[in-house]
Parts: sequence; C-alpha cells; structure tokens
Amino acid sequence: MKIGIIGAGNIGAILARKLGAAGHEIKLANSKGPESIRDLAAEVGATATTKEDAVKGVDTVILSIPFSAYRDLAGLFEDVSGNVVVVDTSNYYPFRDGAISDVDDGQPEAIWVTKQIRRPVIKAWNAVLAATLAEKGIDKTQSGRIALPVAGDDPEKKAMVMELVEATGFDPVDAGSLAASWRQQPGTPAYCTELAADELKTALEKANQTRSADNRETLIKGFMERGDSLTHDEIVARNRALTV
Repeated sequence: MKIGIIGAGNIGAILARKLGAAGHEIKLANSKGPESIRDLAAEVGATATTKEDAVKGVDTVILSIPFSAYRDLAGLFEDVSGNVVVVDTSNYYPFRDGAISDVDDGQPEAIWVTKQIRRPVIKAWNAVLAATLAEKGIDKTQSGRIALPVAGDDPEKKAMVMELVEATGFDPVDAGSLAASWRQQPGTPAYCTELAADELKTALEKANQTRSADNRETLIKGFMERGDSLTHDEIVARNRALTV
C-alpha cells in the first residue's frame, strides 16, 4: 500500500518505520519541509516530501500532527480522491492547543477534525503512548497482545485501517462510529491503558463522556507536576487508576 504520513514527530515517525518495515511505501512530510526530515526519512525507509505531495498518488494518508494544526490543512484534500483513506491520530489538549469551544462543548475530536479538513476520517493510533507503539507491538501469534481502538463511519476504510493497526503489532478493535470516537479520547478507560482486546471492548462501553475532560485535566496536572520522573509503566498505571 502507498501511504502518506503528515507529521514526523513521535507517532508519525514510529508509524513510518513500522509500516515501512511491513512492506508499505511511505511518504513522510512535516510542517518545515522535506529537507528538515531527510535524514529521518532515510532512517525509517520513507521518502521525505511536502504535505501537498504526501496526499498524491497514495491509498492512505495518516495525519499525526498537533490537534490545533488541523486548521492549517483546510483545502489540502480538495483534489484528493474520495477513495483515499484519511486517518486521524491526534488528541486535544487545551494547555497545548488552546481552548476549542466546539470540543469543550462535547463535539468528538474526530468530528471537529473532519470539519477542519473537509474530509471524513478514521480515528486510530491516538489511544497509545509513543513508547507503547514503538516497543510493545508483537506478532499476533504471541500472547499478551495490546489492543487499539479504531473508529469510523466507512466500514471498508475502517477495515483497511484495522489491517494497518495489525501490521504495527496490535490487535485492532472496532470502536464504532466517528460520533462514538469520544470513547477513545484522553480521559477515558480506553486511552493509553494498554488493555487486551476483551478488556478494551469493556473499557469503550464504560466510557463516561461527562467525566473524560475532567479526568484528562487531572492526569495532565499530575504528569506536569512530576515532570520527567514518571516511568512509562507509572503513566499507564495512573491512566488506569483514574479511568478504568
């Protein structure tokens, strides 16, 4: 499959590396231009390009950028075929993105994204820590596999993305429609808690939309107070303790 990835930070770079290793052809772009990521692209087996080129001649586009930056992508998909799958991996954090009233009032993050880029998306790889994505993916023949939620309204496109999630070493779980994608946003039991497939399905069912934003803010405050002293396992444990 030909895949364009816009965003070369932690998640975007890891996805480029993993999907490239799985045999997919990867274009990698960021906001600063291809020269700024030339070495990274070579390291992960991708081709460095512009965001405008990354959406051309591909089957799937993965958007892995800060949430507020979606405003900068308006018009990017105007001439892109509707058959191209667009994946949103982002999460809303007001301390970083600034307050966005529609999302604060309960609009699912992925619905807000579709309005910014004028294109329906599939929500995936948002509910996983970068270290988890990089280090804990395993072959499906092994036990103890972590599951990741995938939400969207187009069954065929969602199935394609679930196959890509599988290729990165995780069990994909159908999380329902895009309107229900709030169930995998920050502050919910499905978010960065490293659950098995059956556990994740239960977590998605138990999510409470009215509590998720408060949970998110409580967790972020605690993480910021501790700085860099928390280990990866401690972060996962805190997410679980507050939300699961």
